[in-house]
Amino acid sequence: MKNRISMLLLVAASLGFAQENVTYQKPSAEILQLADYDRPPSIMMDSKRALVVLSYRSTYKTLEDLNQDEMKLGGLRINPVTNISSTMTYSNNLKIKKVKDKSETQVKGLPVNAKIAYLQLSPDEKSLAFTNTTAKGVELWVVDLASATAKKLTSDNLNANMGSPYSWFRDSKALLVSQLLDNRPSLLDDKKNLPTGPIVSTAEGKVSQNRTYQDLLKNPQDEKNFETLVTSELYKVDFNRNATLFKKADMYAGQSFSPDGKYINITTLQKPFSYIVPLSRFPMTSVVYDESGNEVKKVNTIPLTEIMPKGFSATREGKRNMAWRADKPASLYFVQALDGGDPAKKVDFRDEVYTWDAPFNSEPKSLVKLKERFAGIQWGDDQHATVMDSWYDTRNLTTQFLNPSTGETKLISSRNFQDMYKDPGEFQTRRNQFGRDVIDVEAGKSYLLGEGFTKEGQFPFIDSFDWKTLKTTRLYTSNVKGKKEDLIDILDIKKNEILVREQSKNEYPNYYIKNFKSGKLTPVTQFVNPFASIKDVYKEVIHYKRNDGVDLTGTLYLPLGYNKKDKLPLLIWAYPEEFKDKATAGQNTKNPNEFTFPSYGSFIYWVTKGYAVLDDASFPIIGEGKTEPNDTFVTQLVADGKAAIDAVDKLGYIDRKRVAVGGHSYGAFMTANLLTYSDLFACGIARSGAYNRTLTPFGFQTEQRNYWDVPNVYNEMSPFMNANKMKTPMLLVHGEADNNPGTFTLQTERYFQALKNLGAPVRMVLLPKESHGYVAKENIMHLLWEQDQFLEKCLQKK
Repeated sequence: MKNRISMLLLVAASLGFAQENVTYQKPSAEILQLADYDRPPSIMMDSKRALVVLSYRSTYKTLEDLNQDEMKLGGLRINPVTNISSTMTYSNNLKIKKVKDKSETQVKGLPVNAKIAYLQLSPDEKSLAFTNTTAKGVELWVVDLASATAKKLTSDNLNANMGSPYSWFRDSKALLVSQLLDNRPSLLDDKKNLPTGPIVSTAEGKVSQNRTYQDLLKNPQDEKNFETLVTSELYKVDFNRNATLFKKADMYAGQSFSPDGKYINITTLQKPFSYIVPLSRFPMTSVVYDESGNEVKKVNTIPLTEIMPKGFSATREGKRNMAWRADKPASLYFVQALDGGDPAKKVDFRDEVYTWDAPFNSEPKSLVKLKERFAGIQWGDDQHATVMDSWYDTRNLTTQFLNPSTGETKLISSRNFQDMYKDPGEFQTRRNQFGRDVIDVEAGKSYLLGEGFTKEGQFPFIDSFDWKTLKTTRLYTSNVKGKKEDLIDILDIKKNEILVREQSKNEYPNYYIKNFKSGKLTPVTQFVNPFASIKDVYKEVIHYKRNDGVDLTGTLYLPLGYNKKDKLPLLIWAYPEEFKDKATAGQNTKNPNEFTFPSYGSFIYWVTKGYAVLDDASFPIIGEGKTEPNDTFVTQLVADGKAAIDAVDKLGYIDRKRVAVGGHSYGAFMTANLLTYSDLFACGIARSGAYNRTLTPFGFQTEQRNYWDVPNVYNEMSPFMNANKMKTPMLLVHGEADNNPGTFTLQTERYFQALKNLGAPVRMVLLPKESHGYVAKENIMHLLWEQDQFLEKCLQKK
């Protein structure tokens, strides 16, 4: 006890009693070697799996990247100078490789100092479009894939504030482009434009369940700036840079061509705007036009949606999920709630799916009624499709065979969607005559590719699916010793050729063409391991039980050459998950052969510093039957933590008096609660969390009840409300500009103030310009330094 108190005083003294003027630091050499690496490229492939596009980008952004003009409006973060998201991550180079070739071809003619985004293949897959952001705005470029040559199609006047600013025409010879107005009004400056009155909001006495959103509109000036920024004109631009006005100025929120390219559904935002919900719930109108821009039919009108029933299975009234059928030339489908969108109502059917053929002269036709909430539809052809419905309270997911011509349905499966052991996999798709992905149906059969999680481990599989019997036959089960094999695509089932990605704990993931009968592998990519210094560290998925019998797992790492002579400090990184039954909560989805990828998002770096690390430790929170998981959140959380420590201690590796816990977001919330309600840990690191649940009163994470339903649950789960109980050293970290709903930076600031004034040993670090996830190199390196210093002080051997 004396040693414990001495350590607390030492840490408290080292953390100081006021602000520190700290400049950016770098972590120790062992960590820096891993953190400062060159990121391998990302890949995209054409539908025939014949061509690979490799996009390269810097491993991290810089503070300069983050230090740009920014406006936060309607849930968007916009750079008003360049008119693209201020959080965009850019590529800086492109290369092209034929799958069967060994070398890549550099794309010629790329812009200088390229900032590439929104890559999209043309319908005929002969061209690749992308945007390039300059100091003044966004340009549209196109790459001829045959010659690997890029050329610019527009000046930097595109409007990407609402997302991708272009769509391909079906003929692949032109693009529909969103451009800024030549005479766009000047943006209002709140420092120069004084308000003309107060801000007034009203409520109509209707019950709703709106969560806490960030970056909302706040006043009339925001409304005007938002309208200015999202308004654009639509132009048809061809490869010769000829631009023809397609539609006049409006607030365009989305465009989608029909599969045959003869129609386009254009959605526009309408007024009134809202100060309490983001733009996704603003009023919208959808109108279908022909390919020349002539109006065909107004197909949907969505009102402002500020009032929503309670529950994750709640939805709005009216047409929703409207999209083009992938298997038809020009047919829309949409869903309507039969219960008013209210899960509390007792009805036989919750949703109804309709189809509507262009030119929409007749009424929509009912396709199928669903007993639970619509969860998706996958089209095949006139006789084959699947439709899914689900219900959050029970975690149930039902998949049915659907004959689109007759509306006939047959049950394929009904399962808990968290039950990974019963996941049947995903249907293999093909590209149809319209260039859309549909279920590949041939001679009454299709194929399923599954991840293959089982009690014994992970064994990805390929199944043949018979549409008449709805039964499956196993064709291939992956069991590559010492490696993890992901099944990406079936290339030629008759030749037994599939596209796979293989990796091991020390081999970086690479793509191969595999004959699943002979086992022959043909490399597609040859990326090298950028983390060679930890390729031989000990790695094991350990299995253990909670005190109530729930099965738990975690990935354990031990330092290179460790021989059990010394007891190691232990670092546990975790994120709580909610379940409705113990069986699914105890399922193992970890693979010991997965590549060891250290990042700031875990503690893996510290295995190089002599720590044992239990990464991704299971922290299930279970609520069976009518009981909700959070009813016993604290009790289960502490039991999860104790079980993890007991399991590693039983193996003889650790000094259980030197254990730290950490997490990000809800993992930070977990960390604060563990330090508050247990004495299991010597210290904790909590990053970008929410600590006062009264500031998220209408639900958080998977909690559907509001504060006034269960105030005791909210209060007990709030570390802020129980700050007087927290006496363990804690490092609080938060991005200065967090954009995640509920995790306002204020949450950490107020929690720190409470802990500081109550005498707790706590240190707070706010990372400049960062959102919920951290991206700037300077901030990430300093974060690693802060964590390294903190852990050394707290877990030094006594």
